[in-house]
Amino acid sequence: MHTTRYAPNGMVSSVDHLASSAGVAALERGGSAADAAIAANAVLAVTAPHMCGLGGDLFALIHDGSGSANPGHEGAVGPGQAGAVSALNASGRAGSGADPDRLRAEGHRRMPHQHDIRSVPVPGCVDGWLALHARHGRLPLADLLEPAIRLARDGFPASPLMLAGARVASQSPGSGDFATVRRAGDRVSRPGVARTLKAIAASGREGFYGGEFGAGLLEVGGGEYAESDLAGPLADWVEPLKVRAFGHDVWSMPPNSQGYLLLMSLGIVEGLSLPVSPGHAAWAHLLAEAARIAGHDRLDVLHESAKDLLTPGEIARRRSLIDPAAPLSVRAPSADGDTTYLCAVDGDGMGVSLIQSNAAGFGSLLFEPRTGINLHNRGIGFSLTPGHPAEYAPGRRPPHTLAPALITRPDGSLRSVVGTMGGDAQPQILLQVITRLLRYGETPGQAVSAPRWRLSPGDTGFDTWAAPTDPVIDLEEGATWADGLSALGHEVSARPYGSAFGHAHVIDVRPDGMLAGAADPRSLIGAALGR
Repeated sequence: MHTTRYAPNGMVSSVDHLASSAGVAALERGGSAADAAIAANAVLAVTAPHMCGLGGDLFALIHDGSGSANPGHEGAVGPGQAGAVSALNASGRAGSGADPDRLRAEGHRRMPHQHDIRSVPVPGCVDGWLALHARHGRLPLADLLEPAIRLARDGFPASPLMLAGARVASQSPGSGDFATVRRAGDRVSRPGVARTLKAIAASGREGFYGGEFGAGLLEVGGGEYAESDLAGPLADWVEPLKVRAFGHDVWSMPPNSQGYLLLMSLGIVEGLSLPVSPGHAAWAHLLAEAARIAGHDRLDVLHESAKDLLTPGEIARRRSLIDPAAPLSVRAPSADGDTTYLCAVDGDGMGVSLIQSNAAGFGSLLFEPRTGINLHNRGIGFSLTPGHPAEYAPGRRPPHTLAPALITRPDGSLRSVVGTMGGDAQPQILLQVITRLLRYGETPGQAVSAPRWRLSPGDTGFDTWAAPTDPVIDLEEGATWADGLSALGHEVSARPYGSAFGHAHVIDVRPDGMLAGAADPRSLIGAALGR
């Protein structure tokens, strides 16, 4: 089913219709797209703890609604200039007690995946909301958080996608909110989250980092964090990256995000001879090869200070390695992940592309004991190799899979806001969706619902960058590429249609200003709603 929704004056698309409704309500009260995104994300922080929450991180791209593009060169533009696109990095940093030598002495060769506070950087989500609201908000923050507070206090229906994770999470100390979740639709209330949101509405960051949650984080940290780690803002306005592809500029986040992989893949594909239809096996082959050659060395090169990853020369060099008739032998990235993406466009043309995450499912499966907020495990992106630029250390940001996207026309006007969950596979999923939108002219509903491929994931969902062999290509149910890819030399595997291939959402701004949007049907309860 490929449903595209249309609206003239604003739209919000997310994984949960309750969140999309909260965002549209903000637009109807005169709020901006930023207001709508905050309201929607706040609801998701309550209703989707298996994907995101107050204990996670946030990234966002914002088009301010103007028609002139930011000045800048291929690969980066300056923030705060008289242009249209800005980028917000609200990813947290490792605590002052971070000690890689201790982990290595305990026998760890990589960061612990779950049940270990050392894989929990200080969560940046709330600082992200506050920074986004300060620059682009119109409505009072308390008004934006009210729908989420009400749902946390009075209860909300459990999502079908929450059930398996909730059963596991409910075994952890502090997870009492999920103890009685058995079936989709069961009422879930989160009183600690409601209190926390009310504190943020009343006191801003002090109500969170300096309040009940912050005190509990220091307590559960057992020396991992100092009060000073929570004192300074964790959100930064940074320079977005861009690449020209299919007659448009496509934007994403700079490091520590893996956004450069999407842009490099698009830059590679832009110079290839694609078939007339994405139903042809050559389409899947060329895009998969572009994703593999763009990302095979991510573990070696991605860290928060990485530069010059997206030069035209490097894109051309990697493109030259692709054989249209056979797969290249390289290690390849791909992994599951649990994240939520949402997008919003208002009647003035502002667009927000926002992604927020716990990393893996309920994250670390650790809960801040006073509020019951589950903590992410984004620190799994750190390296334990001595001297590596992404080595786990105090104050550092880990490499991040979160990679929202935003598309502008050559005149700088907004074309699309688009993104997906999917862990390491996010750039692969967006490569397919964006190519369908821009190269083949598909509607948002068609592009989002079409079957996908992915490079097969690792054991934890985030560990396949070091895979010693070339990957199997997983093909979603309904894909038509199996025989052709096998003939080209790929090993393929059939998989069910569903969340393992991401939840992508899109809002497209048509030339006449009409908005066309779609929520991924794989999310089951998602919705693109407009006004």
